[in-house]
Amino acid sequence: MSHTTDFLMLDSGCCFGEARLHDPNFQDLFSFIDVYDLPDHDLSGYKCLVITGLIDQELLLAQKEKIHQFLNQKKVLVFSGNLFLPWLPGGSSFVPKTIRKHSDYDVSIHQPHPIFEGVLPYDMTYNKGVAGFFSRGHHPLPKDAEVLLTLPGGEPITYIDRTSTKGTILVHAGNDLFGYNHPGKSTGRIALQLTHWVRDEYRRLQEGEE
Repeated sequence: MSHTTDFLMLDSGCCFGEARLHDPNFQDLFSFIDVYDLPDHDLSGYKCLVITGLIDQELLLAQKEKIHQFLNQKKVLVFSGNLFLPWLPGGSSFVPKTIRKHSDYDVSIHQPHPIFEGVLPYDMTYNKGVAGFFSRGHHPLPKDAEVLLTLPGGEPITYIDRTSTKGTILVHAGNDLFGYNHPGKSTGRIALQLTHWVRDEYRRLQEGEE
């Protein structure tokens, strides 16, 4: 099967991912394959590989070399979820946040970044008045990672890794960032801004910019 888009999302097959397959916001942007088709799927035509939580990380561990090779072609990988196996270059296992009060989930912008431009920390922290949906922990950082968002103790929720491979890895310790695309809250800006950033990052990688 030939690809039709620059973005390839691995489908976990879980019920939470079913809506994404039929979401009109994604049809022109993403191609989808079942994660179990990854071993035989040609990744060479894609610019970005998108992997979400609830994925079979045992399968990804078996395919870690293929993932590494994709990145070493100066491409982009976006992972949103909780790592517990060493399939992602530079990645470390998810560390849950010890929660004593709801404000322990408060999201802070560590440094301004195009992905989160115009996005309010309050809107990331609270969903219908409940905290904790955006992130409930963090991943320890690889060397020289760029931190974008943090929890109150300074734990990195979201980071960019440009040193573990020849490509770029964006890791978010929470739900799929591409899912934040609905109007009504400032978080609805994230998906489109992330898309623009991925395209800019891919161009930078291919042109060899430092």
